[in-house]
Amino acid sequence: MPRGDNWSRVEVEACVASYLTMLALELNGQRYNKTEYAEALMRNLDDRSRVSVEFKHCNVSAVLLDLGYPNINGYKPRFNYQHELVDVVESQLAGNLVIDAAAQAAVERPAIEISVSESQVVWVPVPKPSKVRETAAEYSPNFLPIRRDYLAREARNRSLGRAGELFVLELESRRLHAEGKKALSERVEHVAASRGDGLGYDILSFESNGRERLIEVKTTAFGELTPFYVSRNEIARSNADAEKYRLYRLFDFREKPRVFQLSGSIEAHCKLDPVTYLARFNG
Repeated sequence: MPRGDNWSRVEVEACVASYLTMLALELNGQRYNKTEYAEALMRNLDDRSRVSVEFKHCNVSAVLLDLGYPNINGYKPRFNYQHELVDVVESQLAGNLVIDAAAQAAVERPAIEISVSESQVVWVPVPKPSKVRETAAEYSPNFLPIRRDYLAREARNRSLGRAGELFVLELESRRLHAEGKKALSERVEHVAASRGDGLGYDILSFESNGRERLIEVKTTAFGELTPFYVSRNEIARSNADAEKYRLYRLFDFREKPRVFQLSGSIEAHCKLDPVTYLARFNG
């Protein structure tokens, strides 16, 4: 009969090793078959089901995101992971030059402007928390010596950010034009380029009634649950102009761009983690 939920150290190590191999392939743009990897892994485990393996892979995704790494698209992160999994992931990432090189290349790869496809469904609902009942984590990482902050590096990828903003610029113009508001569609403005990036939003658009819509665009080449970075200025703007403010999260940008929006204050939708402080001397 299948065993309980307690994975042995050897099983966890095998699961993480398999996951990281797939991650390296995905980051490098190489094709692979998740089913084949799962079946090969299961032969080295103690009677684990496919569902159990996939759930563990989702836990690995969550650990990687907490470490600042991208995760495999398709393994939705589940943050109920245990201390031992963190230890194993950290151990296998330490000195892993293949993953380091693949992740760095993926987040720093230049991006160019792409047009909105008329046949493609771009808008998706806001992601919902997992409906699966999960036990509380025994450990929440705080001091992570191998943290690489690849997601922060992607956030600093100017070509990716600009390409995402131009995509949304076209998306908004098309929306208003389709609503019969041609004059408004021609007034949609890329304010981050025309006025500067200190306004707390990137795109000035409009509702069909002419009211302003202030749009901040956050673009990633990775999945919909990838964390993103916001500035204090963006948070302040979203609070001051909550009725007009929209955050557009554009994801899977290089493969199949899709977007969802968060309306109003960013703090109302997201847990904010203060990762950086500006320190001044008291004297």
